[in-house]
Amino acid sequence: MAEPLDIVWSRPLPSGAKPSTVTVSQDAAGRWFVSMLCEDPGVRQLAATSAAVGIDVGLDHLLTLSTGEKIANPRHERRDRARLALAQRRLAKKAKGSANRAKARREVARIHARITDRRRDGLHKLTTRLVRENQTLVIEDLTVRNMVRNRSLARAISDAAWSDFRSMLEYKADWYGREVIAVDRFFPSSRLCSACGALAGAMPPHVRTWTCGCGATHDRDVNAAKNLLAAGRAVSACGAGVRPQRRTPGGQSATKQEIHGATRGTSRR
Repeated sequence: MAEPLDIVWSRPLPSGAKPSTVTVSQDAAGRWFVSMLCEDPGVRQLAATSAAVGIDVGLDHLLTLSTGEKIANPRHERRDRARLALAQRRLAKKAKGSANRAKARREVARIHARITDRRRDGLHKLTTRLVRENQTLVIEDLTVRNMVRNRSLARAISDAAWSDFRSMLEYKADWYGREVIAVDRFFPSSRLCSACGALAGAMPPHVRTWTCGCGATHDRDVNAAKNLLAAGRAVSACGAGVRPQRRTPGGQSATKQEIHGATRGTSRR
Protein backbone atom coordinates (compact mmCIF):
# COMPACT_ATOMS: atom_id res chain seq x y z
CA MET A 1 0.00 0.00 0.00
CA ALA A 2 1.36 3.40 -0.95
CA GLU A 3 2.16 5.71 1.93
CA PRO A 4 0.38 9.08 2.04
CA LEU A 5 2.39 12.02 0.78
CA ASP A 6 3.82 14.43 3.32
CA ILE A 7 2.19 17.61 2.00
CA VAL A 8 2.75 21.05 3.48
CA TRP A 9 -0.08 23.37 2.47
CA SER A 10 0.85 27.01 1.95
CA ARG A 11 -2.75 27.96 2.71
CA PRO A 12 -6.12 26.19 2.93
CA LEU A 13 -8.30 26.14 -0.16
CA PRO A 14 -11.20 28.63 -0.10
CA SER A 15 -14.40 27.09 1.19
CA GLY A 16 -16.32 25.42 -1.63
CA ALA A 17 -13.64 26.21 -4.21
CA LYS A 18 -13.18 23.85 -7.16
CA PRO A 19 -9.77 24.12 -8.84
CA SER A 20 -10.01 24.73 -12.57
CA THR A 21 -6.36 23.85 -13.17
CA VAL A 22 -3.92 21.67 -11.24
CA THR A 23 -0.22 21.91 -12.09
CA VAL A 24 2.45 19.56 -10.71
CA SER A 25 6.06 20.72 -10.98
CA GLN A 26 9.52 20.06 -9.55
CA ASP A 27 12.17 22.69 -8.94
CA ALA A 28 15.96 22.40 -9.22
CA ALA A 29 16.21 21.63 -5.51
CA GLY A 30 14.12 18.47 -5.99
CA ARG A 31 10.98 19.83 -4.32
CA TRP A 32 7.58 18.95 -5.77
CA PHE A 33 4.80 21.51 -5.96
CA VAL A 34 1.09 21.21 -6.69
CA SER A 35 -0.47 24.51 -7.77
CA MET A 36 -4.25 24.85 -7.99
CA LEU A 37 -6.02 27.67 -9.79
CA CYS A 38 -9.39 28.61 -8.30
CA GLU A 39 -11.60 31.58 -7.55
CA ASP A 40 -11.19 33.01 -4.04
CA PRO A 41 -14.37 34.80 -2.90
CA GLY A 42 -12.42 36.10 0.10
CA VAL A 43 -10.48 38.54 -2.10
CA ARG A 44 -12.59 41.70 -2.06
CA GLN A 45 -11.88 45.36 -2.58
CA LEU A 46 -11.04 47.17 0.63
CA ALA A 47 -12.87 50.22 1.90
CA ALA A 48 -11.56 53.38 0.28
CA THR A 49 -9.25 55.58 2.32
CA SER A 50 -7.56 58.94 1.83
CA ALA A 51 -4.12 57.61 2.79
CA ALA A 52 -1.37 57.89 0.18
CA VAL A 53 2.34 57.12 0.33
CA GLY A 54 5.42 57.75 -1.77
CA ILE A 55 7.89 54.85 -1.91
CA ASP A 56 11.59 55.23 -2.72
CA VAL A 57 13.50 51.98 -3.18
CA GLY A 58 17.17 51.67 -2.30
CA LEU A 59 19.99 49.42 -1.17
CA ASP A 60 20.98 50.80 2.24
CA HIS A 61 17.26 50.62 3.09
CA LEU A 62 14.97 48.49 0.97
CA LEU A 63 12.20 51.11 1.10
CA THR A 64 11.89 54.65 2.38
CA LEU A 65 8.35 55.98 2.76
CA SER A 66 7.17 59.56 2.49
CA THR A 67 6.06 59.26 6.12
CA GLY A 68 9.73 59.06 7.11
CA GLU A 69 9.65 55.33 7.84
CA LYS A 70 12.65 53.35 6.61
CA ILE A 71 12.40 49.61 6.04
CA ALA A 72 15.65 47.70 6.42
CA ASN A 73 17.11 45.73 3.55
CA PRO A 74 17.28 42.10 4.77
CA ARG A 75 20.01 41.22 2.20
CA HIS A 76 18.99 37.55 2.04
CA GLU A 77 21.66 36.57 -0.48
CA ARG A 78 24.44 38.14 1.58
CA ARG A 79 23.38 36.18 4.67
CA ASP A 80 23.87 32.87 2.83
CA ARG A 81 26.75 33.98 0.59
CA ALA A 82 29.49 32.03 2.43
CA ARG A 83 27.38 28.87 2.55
CA LEU A 84 26.51 29.22 -1.14
CA ALA A 85 30.14 29.79 -2.14
CA LEU A 86 31.23 26.66 -0.25
CA ALA A 87 28.55 24.56 -1.94
CA GLN A 88 29.53 25.91 -5.36
CA ARG A 89 33.21 25.08 -4.76
CA ARG A 90 32.26 21.54 -3.80
CA LEU A 91 30.16 21.24 -6.94
CA ALA A 92 33.04 22.42 -9.14
CA LYS A 93 35.27 19.61 -7.79
CA LYS A 94 32.84 16.78 -8.62
CA ALA A 95 33.31 14.71 -11.76
CA LYS A 96 30.88 15.58 -14.53
CA GLY A 97 28.08 13.06 -14.92
CA SER A 98 28.65 11.50 -11.48
CA ALA A 99 26.03 10.91 -8.82
CA ASN A 100 28.05 13.04 -6.41
CA ARG A 101 27.91 15.97 -8.83
CA ALA A 102 24.13 15.64 -9.09
CA LYS A 103 23.91 15.61 -5.28
CA ALA A 104 26.14 18.69 -5.02
CA ARG A 105 24.06 20.47 -7.66
CA ARG A 106 20.90 19.86 -5.64
CA GLU A 107 22.60 21.30 -2.54
CA VAL A 108 23.44 24.50 -4.43
CA ALA A 109 19.84 24.65 -5.69
CA ARG A 110 18.50 24.22 -2.15
CA ILE A 111 20.49 27.23 -0.93
CA HIS A 112 19.24 29.32 -3.85
CA ALA A 113 15.68 28.17 -3.10
CA ARG A 114 16.08 29.11 0.58
CA ILE A 115 17.22 32.61 -0.40
CA THR A 116 14.39 33.02 -2.91
CA ASP A 117 11.72 31.76 -0.50
CA ARG A 118 12.77 34.12 2.30
CA ARG A 119 12.93 37.06 -0.08
CA ARG A 120 9.50 36.32 -1.55
CA ASP A 121 7.93 35.84 1.89
CA GLY A 122 9.29 39.18 3.09
CA LEU A 123 8.08 41.01 -0.02
CA HIS A 124 4.62 39.46 0.24
CA LYS A 125 4.21 40.62 3.84
CA LEU A 126 5.53 44.09 3.03
CA THR A 127 3.42 44.68 -0.09
CA THR A 128 0.25 43.38 1.58
CA ARG A 129 0.77 45.79 4.47
CA LEU A 130 1.35 48.78 2.17
CA VAL A 131 -1.69 48.00 0.02
CA ARG A 132 -3.96 47.54 3.03
CA GLU A 133 -2.86 50.81 4.64
CA ASN A 134 -2.88 53.11 1.59
CA GLN A 135 -5.30 53.99 -1.18
CA THR A 136 -2.62 55.45 -3.46
CA LEU A 137 0.94 54.18 -3.72
CA VAL A 138 3.52 56.09 -5.75
CA ILE A 139 6.73 54.44 -6.92
CA GLU A 140 9.49 55.22 -9.40
CA ASP A 141 9.52 53.56 -12.82
CA LEU A 142 13.01 52.02 -12.65
CA THR A 143 14.56 49.97 -15.48
CA VAL A 144 16.09 47.28 -13.30
CA ARG A 145 17.31 45.23 -16.27
CA ASN A 146 19.57 48.12 -17.26
CA MET A 147 20.69 48.90 -13.71
CA VAL A 148 21.99 45.36 -13.10
CA ARG A 149 24.53 45.90 -15.87
CA ASN A 150 26.53 47.84 -13.29
CA ARG A 151 28.86 45.08 -12.07
CA SER A 152 29.51 46.70 -8.72
CA LEU A 153 25.79 46.90 -7.87
CA ALA A 154 24.27 44.02 -9.86
CA ARG A 155 24.31 41.51 -6.99
CA ALA A 156 22.86 43.94 -4.46
CA ILE A 157 20.13 45.13 -6.87
CA SER A 158 19.16 41.57 -7.74
CA ASP A 159 18.99 40.67 -4.04
CA ALA A 160 16.71 43.66 -3.35
CA ALA A 161 14.27 42.34 -6.01
CA TRP A 162 12.77 45.71 -6.93
CA SER A 163 10.96 44.22 -9.95
CA ASP A 164 9.27 41.58 -7.78
CA PHE A 165 8.27 44.26 -5.29
CA ARG A 166 6.60 46.34 -8.00
CA SER A 167 4.86 43.33 -9.54
CA MET A 168 3.39 42.25 -6.19
CA LEU A 169 2.35 45.79 -5.36
CA GLU A 170 0.52 46.22 -8.67
CA TYR A 171 -1.44 42.98 -8.70
CA LYS A 172 -2.43 43.29 -5.05
CA ALA A 173 -3.55 46.87 -5.64
CA ASP A 174 -5.71 45.55 -8.47
CA TRP A 175 -7.20 42.91 -6.17
CA TYR A 176 -8.06 45.32 -3.38
CA GLY A 177 -9.12 48.41 -5.31
CA ARG A 178 -5.99 50.49 -4.72
CA GLU A 179 -4.03 52.66 -7.15
CA VAL A 180 -0.34 52.36 -8.02
CA ILE A 181 1.24 55.31 -9.84
CA ALA A 182 4.68 54.92 -11.43
CA VAL A 183 6.59 58.18 -11.80
CA ASP A 184 8.99 58.56 -14.71
CA ARG A 185 12.56 57.55 -13.88
CA PHE A 186 13.93 60.91 -15.06
CA PHE A 187 11.98 62.87 -12.46
CA PRO A 188 14.66 64.41 -10.15
CA SER A 189 13.06 63.24 -6.91
CA SER A 190 16.30 63.25 -4.89
CA ARG A 191 17.47 66.72 -5.98
CA LEU A 192 14.15 68.55 -5.74
CA CYS A 193 13.53 70.33 -2.44
CA SER A 194 10.23 69.07 -1.06
CA ALA A 195 9.86 72.29 0.97
CA CYS A 196 10.37 75.06 -1.62
CA GLY A 197 10.62 73.23 -4.96
CA ALA A 198 14.17 74.38 -5.78
CA LEU A 199 16.27 71.98 -7.88
CA ALA A 200 19.73 71.22 -6.50
CA GLY A 201 22.76 70.55 -8.69
CA ALA A 202 24.48 67.24 -9.32
CA MET A 203 24.40 65.01 -6.26
CA PRO A 204 26.75 61.98 -6.02
CA PRO A 205 25.25 58.78 -4.58
CA HIS A 206 27.31 58.98 -1.38
CA VAL A 207 25.57 62.26 -0.38
CA ARG A 208 22.77 61.12 1.92
CA THR A 209 21.74 64.49 3.42
CA TRP A 210 21.74 67.95 1.89
CA THR A 211 20.60 71.47 2.75
CA CYS A 212 18.57 73.61 0.36
CA GLY A 213 19.04 77.36 -0.05
CA CYS A 214 15.73 77.85 1.77
CA GLY A 215 17.30 76.37 4.89
CA ALA A 216 15.56 72.98 4.80
CA THR A 217 17.83 70.01 5.50
CA HIS A 218 16.77 66.80 3.78
CA ASP A 219 17.40 63.14 4.21
CA ARG A 220 17.95 62.21 0.58
CA ASP A 221 15.68 59.15 0.55
CA VAL A 222 12.84 60.66 2.60
CA ASN A 223 12.93 63.77 0.41
CA ALA A 224 12.74 61.59 -2.72
CA ALA A 225 9.73 59.70 -1.34
CA LYS A 226 7.93 62.96 -0.53
CA ASN A 227 8.57 64.29 -4.03
CA LEU A 228 7.36 61.05 -5.59
CA LEU A 229 4.13 61.31 -3.59
CA ALA A 230 3.58 64.93 -4.69
CA ALA A 231 4.29 64.08 -8.33
CA GLY A 232 2.03 61.03 -8.19
CA ARG A 233 -0.83 63.10 -6.81
CA ALA A 234 -0.35 65.57 -9.65
CA VAL A 235 -0.50 62.75 -12.19
CA SER A 236 -3.63 61.32 -10.57
CA ALA A 237 -5.32 64.73 -10.58
CA CYS A 238 -4.49 65.23 -14.27
CA GLY A 239 -5.94 61.83 -15.15
CA ALA A 240 -2.72 60.39 -16.57
CA GLY A 241 -2.15 56.67 -16.94
CA VAL A 242 -0.25 54.74 -14.31
CA ARG A 243 2.02 52.85 -16.70
CA PRO A 244 4.84 55.02 -18.04
CA GLN A 245 5.95 52.37 -20.54
CA ARG A 246 2.85 52.98 -22.65
CA ARG A 247 3.83 55.50 -25.30
CA THR A 248 1.78 58.38 -26.62
CA PRO A 249 1.64 59.19 -30.37
CA GLY A 250 4.37 61.78 -29.81
CA GLY A 251 6.73 59.05 -28.61
CA GLN A 252 6.88 60.23 -24.99
CA SER A 253 5.26 58.39 -22.13
CA ALA A 254 2.07 59.93 -20.75
CA THR A 255 3.41 59.88 -17.21
CA LYS A 256 6.63 61.56 -18.27
CA GLN A 257 4.72 64.41 -19.90
CA GLU A 258 2.56 64.92 -16.81
CA ILE A 259 5.48 64.67 -14.39
CA HIS A 260 7.54 67.21 -16.32
CA GLY A 261 4.57 69.55 -16.20
CA ALA A 262 4.25 69.00 -12.45
CA THR A 263 7.95 69.70 -12.01
CA ARG A 264 7.73 72.98 -13.87
CA GLY A 265 4.76 74.02 -11.77
CA THR A 266 6.58 73.14 -8.56
CA SER A 267 9.76 75.00 -9.56
CA ARG A 268 7.85 78.24 -10.02
CA ARG A 269 6.80 78.35 -6.37
